[in-house]
Amino acid sequence: MRFSFIEGKMNSKRFIEFLKQLRGDAGKPIIVIVDNARYHHSKETQHFIKAQKDSEKGEIIMAFLPPYSPEFNLDEQVWNHARARLSKLPVASKDAMKDALTRILRSIQKSRSLIKSFFEMKSTKYIRESLA
Repeated sequence: MRFSFIEGKMNSKRFIEFLKQLRGDAGKPIIVIVDNARYHHSKETQHFIKAQKDSEKGEIIMAFLPPYSPEFNLDEQVWNHARARLSKLPVASKDAMKDALTRILRSIQKSRSLIKSFFEMKSTKYIRESLA
């Protein structure tokens, strides 16, 4: 699991930068499961995906979730878990919230059993089954 924080609105440029970092960290081709946000479908993003497919760096495959199906998105499981933990903490400022959320997300990263449990949920089993 990887995460990063951005200030402001997500857009194609920021998404492409995230993909570059994600691909670099993985060191091998990756599959990214995405919803149907505009920046996932933008001409700029599609051009990047096509260009990197033909490059030496390998491949990023984007698998799109069906429209209006947040229950299939693993991100939602992570956020549900993080929100439940964050709601129990006193947060007095934006910086305190970011610090608390960073600690929570890092603890999720370290818990392989928790991450695996997200793949066991009824709405997300499709991912595990399609990779088998």
